[in-house]
Amino acid sequence: MSEPIIDIRNLSHRYKSHQALGGVSFTVGRQSIHGFVGPNGAGKTTTLKVLATLLRPQTGGSVSVFGRDIVRERQEVRRKIGFMPDHFSMYRQMTVFEYLDFFGAAYGLGQAERERIIKDVLALTDMAGRKDDLINGLSRGMQQRVSLARVLVHDPDLLLLDEPASGLDPRARIELMEILEELRRLGKTIFISSHILSELATLCDHVTILDRGVVKYTGTMRGLMTGGEGTLSSYHLTLAAEHPATADALAKLPGVQRILPPLPNDPKYAITFDRAQVSLNTILQTALAAGAQIVSCAEDVKQLNQAFMDLTEPGVRS
Repeated sequence: MSEPIIDIRNLSHRYKSHQALGGVSFTVGRQSIHGFVGPNGAGKTTTLKVLATLLRPQTGGSVSVFGRDIVRERQEVRRKIGFMPDHFSMYRQMTVFEYLDFFGAAYGLGQAERERIIKDVLALTDMAGRKDDLINGLSRGMQQRVSLARVLVHDPDLLLLDEPASGLDPRARIELMEILEELRRLGKTIFISSHILSELATLCDHVTILDRGVVKYTGTMRGLMTGGEGTLSSYHLTLAAEHPATADALAKLPGVQRILPPLPNDPKYAITFDRAQVSLNTILQTALAAGAQIVSCAEDVKQLNQAFMDLTEPGVRS
């Protein structure tokens, strides 16, 4: 595997008497869209500020971005990242072009280069037709697009986005997610914090769940939704009628770890098995050989909302 773009190890941070992060560890791979979720007060924004080099860890741990330490090599890290905070102030009396041109100049880009890049990022964010409009007159969704364009002006390899869809209507959220998918196709790595779990489920390939400053899960989205990162799989096998002989035959297969009997009038068997020892095809063939009439076979996939509720604790966060 290639070196991770983000490598956080045992990160801790305290605000006076409040422990915001308590030994957080996870990695983000190259050209991934990595979701970062957790309840309010979980420590997400603190983590993002540390990654953006805006906050130094107060207690301990190490954080590297592109193999560079975020404290000792802060300037090098900043050239490689683009940070879009959840709340941002915009120079609202500027036009869209003036706003992006200002930040391009701040990054040290020459005028000809700025004009070329601004044209590209406006086209990418579908704001080319509004480049001469005052920011103050734009909708919330359009201002979010301008903010994302600003993040892209210096062509960073890593985007850190804190609640980028906050306050957007459904259409604007969908359009934003399409832009993020295009950015990934262009080679960007995207680390995105969001409360909109349903959209993260389809957008992200990896996810980290944080609760009370502690990582509750980090890994693939599929691993979260199916309940494991290893070789275990769970399927629902629905038969035309309850058929105990099928359950008995399946239980004898090597690698089948559990078979839950169906509920009354619902002949659906829940089967957990080790893919390294037995294949789904073998399970289906065994069921048919035992005389079962198979109606359907579907992988047991949790909804992200349910997985989130299972992993996080109830109660008010400080």
